[in-house]
Amino acid sequence: MIENMTRWYELSLLLHASSVLFYFIDFLHHNRKANHIAFWLLSIVWGMQTFFFIERMIETGRFPVLTLVEGLSFYAWILITLSLAINRLLRVDFIVFFTNVLAFFILALHTFAPAQHASAGIAERLMSELLMIHITMAILSYGAFSLSFIFSLLYLIQYNLLKKKKWGKRLLRLGDLAKLDDMSYILNGIGLPILLLGLLLGVVWAYMKVDHFSWYDAKVIGSFSVLAAYGFYFYKRIVQGVQGKEMAFWNIGSFLFLLVNFFLFGTLSQFHF
Repeated sequence: MIENMTRWYELSLLLHASSVLFYFIDFLHHNRKANHIAFWLLSIVWGMQTFFFIERMIETGRFPVLTLVEGLSFYAWILITLSLAINRLLRVDFIVFFTNVLAFFILALHTFAPAQHASAGIAERLMSELLMIHITMAILSYGAFSLSFIFSLLYLIQYNLLKKKKWGKRLLRLGDLAKLDDMSYILNGIGLPILLLGLLLGVVWAYMKVDHFSWYDAKVIGSFSVLAAYGFYFYKRIVQGVQGKEMAFWNIGSFLFLLVNFFLFGTLSQFHF
C-alpha cells in the first residue's frame, strides 16, 4: 500500500515537471495553448495533492501539518493553489513559472523524504530512483543543448558561405539562417527547464544522501554556472532582443563550457562521477 502511494506521488511529480516545461514554453513564446496544457496538468497535480492531503487528514484524525514532511506537503499544496489562482486571475507568466519551480522543489523534498516511508528498504530504493531521475533529466537537457549547438554551428557555416557568396547545393542543404537560429532557440527552451528541474532533484538527493554536501563542490558550481550561461542566453535573446551571429557564438560557448563541466569538473567533485 505504501509503495503504491509512493508511485502516485512520483506520478504527481512527473506531471508537475511537465507542467513547468509547458509554462516555460508559454513564458518564452506567449503560447496560450502551452499555457492551457500547463494549467490543466497542474490542476491534475493539485487534485492529486488535495486527495493525498485529505487522506492523510482522515488517517491521522488531525490537520496534517505537525511534522516536517506534512508541512512540506501542505506548503507545496499552497504554492500550487496560488499558482493556479495567479494564472487564472492575474496572468503574470513570470511569477507563475517561478512559483511552479519552487513548488516542484518542495514537492520533490516531500516525495523523497526518508521520514515519510516506514520501510528503510523503500526509502533506500527511492533515493536510488531519485538519483536516476536526476541523471536522466540532466542527460536529456544535454541532448537538447547538443542539438542546439549543432544548429548554431550550422548557422555560422551558412552565414560564412553567404558572406563569401559561395552559392551552391551545400548552401541550400544547410537551410535558412532564420530557421537555424529559431531551432537553436527552441531546443535551448526545452533543455533549460529540464536542466533546472534535474538540478533541483540533484540538490534534494545530495542533502538527503551525501554526508558532507557542499555548495562549493566543483560539479555543483559548474552545473549551476551552465544553467546561468543558458539563462543569460535567454536574457540576451528576449530582453535585449539579440539574435543571429552573436547568439550563435554565445550558444556554442555555453555548450563548450557544458562539456568542460561534464568531463573535467565531474572528476574534481567529491560525489559525482
